[in-house]
Amino acid sequence: MFIIAGLGNPSKEYQKTRHNVGFDTIDCIADKYGIAVTEKKHKAIIGKGVIAGEKVILMKPQTYMNLSGESIRAALDYYKTDETDSLIVIYDDISLPPGQLRIRKKGSAGGHNGIKNIIAHLGHDTFMRIKVGVGEKPAGYDLADYVLGHFSKEDRGVMEEAFREAADAVEMMITEGPDAAMNAFNKKK
Repeated sequence: MFIIAGLGNPSKEYQKTRHNVGFDTIDCIADKYGIAVTEKKHKAIIGKGVIAGEKVILMKPQTYMNLSGESIRAALDYYKTDETDSLIVIYDDISLPPGQLRIRKKGSAGGHNGIKNIIAHLGHDTFMRIKVGVGEKPAGYDLADYVLGHFSKEDRGVMEEAFREAADAVEMMITEGPDAAMNAFNKKK
């Protein structure tokens, strides 16, 4: 069983913002595989389904970004899942251009508070992740204002394509492993 967690902030005001690309990607995955993400459990909204013959839990933590680890830890404990090879976390990355994916098997939080909290709750940084580029913060912008802002119309189209690519990457991570997905998707756009 795989737990696939997309990070974001609950409530309407955060919908479609840069910080919520994890939620948007989960919605794309849910649509592609016909999984209803509607059940409230583990401080998240989850959906149970199958991708490429493997059982999956899609989850959107409802703890707000900076406490994402609480929700993910609860789900891992409940399903008795090993995060080192069965957890995939999807989140925004300001160091990548809009729509660029970067898949990793481990690593630091890189300043991302949601990932920082997950690492704190797991006690280590070895879990698969898909970083979805949202573009660098313009000079003089407040970081929080930037990540909680919306994409331009042009960038939104690029992001929709990135969500579909991330859904494909998830399937490859499940079927062929993270190394194959890194080789296929970690290419510069």
